[in-house]
Amino acid sequence: MLTICLFGSFKPKDKQLPNIVLVMSDDQGWGQVGYYNHPILKTPNIDAMAVNGLRLDRFYAGAPVCSPTRASVLTGRVNDRSAVYSHGVPMRTQERTIIQLLKDAGYQTAHFGKWHLDGLRGPGVPIFKEDKRNPGFFGFEEWLSVTNFFDIDPLMSRNGELVEYKGSSSEIIVNEALKYIEEHKDKPFCAVIWYGSPHDPWSSLDSDKQDLPEDLKKTEKNYLGEIVEIDKSIGVLRKGLKDMELADNTLVWFNSDNGGLPIGRKAGVGGLKGFKGSMFEGGIRVPCVIEWPQKIKGGKVSKLPASTMDIFPTLASIVGISSDKMVKPLDGISIMNLFDSEDTSRKEPIPFKHMNKGALIDNDFKLLVKNIRKKDYALYDLHNDKRESIDVAEQYPEKFQQLVEYYEKWLMSVKNSVAGKDYENGLIEPDPKSKFWWDTPMYEPYIDQWKDRSEYKNRLKKANKIE
Repeated sequence: MLTICLFGSFKPKDKQLPNIVLVMSDDQGWGQVGYYNHPILKTPNIDAMAVNGLRLDRFYAGAPVCSPTRASVLTGRVNDRSAVYSHGVPMRTQERTIIQLLKDAGYQTAHFGKWHLDGLRGPGVPIFKEDKRNPGFFGFEEWLSVTNFFDIDPLMSRNGELVEYKGSSSEIIVNEALKYIEEHKDKPFCAVIWYGSPHDPWSSLDSDKQDLPEDLKKTEKNYLGEIVEIDKSIGVLRKGLKDMELADNTLVWFNSDNGGLPIGRKAGVGGLKGFKGSMFEGGIRVPCVIEWPQKIKGGKVSKLPASTMDIFPTLASIVGISSDKMVKPLDGISIMNLFDSEDTSRKEPIPFKHMNKGALIDNDFKLLVKNIRKKDYALYDLHNDKRESIDVAEQYPEKFQQLVEYYEKWLMSVKNSVAGKDYENGLIEPDPKSKFWWDTPMYEPYIDQWKDRSEYKNRLKKANKIE
């Protein structure tokens, strides 16, 4: 059996379905939180979530770069199944997202921030209604979104209409999410908040850098300042939910979209090997905290491997969504049992595929797929070798062979997905290629209008779109 999903609905004591807030940072490394004793950063609000909720110490992004992970959150499937092979690649319209299923189950749904599933590359720009893969198409009734990363004073799109803001992008989208929640709090809601930070080009407000060491280089100070900005906004989010008396029955799930960046150095990935783009732990292991006071007692720490692909089946289990409504196979499982107990082992490995490399995590063992085409594998014992420095394939030949066979069989199921065999009517249209937004007719009329904006100016010059 290649995949498993543990369903069976959970009903809170008061028989009310929980509100759901999914929060994701952009390029925040596993070690860039206070509760892992980062030498510079302080994240008191994320730390407070951990004290009051469930901390997942071995949580993985679905891929080592952003768009594939975002697809894995929405589909519960490894990114290749939905054709999101790398960053900036569009997601198939035939996928059935957890947002669409929650909407069908009576939830109000909204997206705030970075999208990056419509195939448009380049610094984030407002998403138009004409965009076939805008957040609305995939189930969000309301959206305040940009195509990709965004920073200070962002230009965004509210349901396709341009709107410009002043200030910290993280604070802006959290405040807008809270306004939405205030207006929709009488019914269950799912608000998705996807930050554009701390992605480059790194710009943060002076107030978010004031407590960082003076001797840091400007770029690193801005990078870390963006994480401070995120943490402050999480404090605003938690306080807002509490003030509206919604915190107790609101599930807030926070994680990053891929591993940290070299600019954050080894401390940024908590001493793990590799950075963003790598299948080593530093490229895919990310911070994660789940807070839900009504269901999760504070201070829980789990070392069970889990991933962004588990978000879909976990929420489906909580709400009681039938598996026959989903595009299958799923690659994630429900981890709802971790909310009030502790499993000693994961029953199904976590698979990864990004371009020509991959991995398979089976509790303490990790099969690293260095080259899929050449079948170049290595085996690591993560319990005894956190930095993945010793290949133990010869020491554990049976385990090594078992995981290789599992992975290669799983790859065949992914190939079937890529061919469209997961869809009832097969693949109804070819997968479009990604492109830079300035090369699309939709955005050509705006190039002259936006040419002097700091986030676009240099990129437009390099693309020979302006002088």
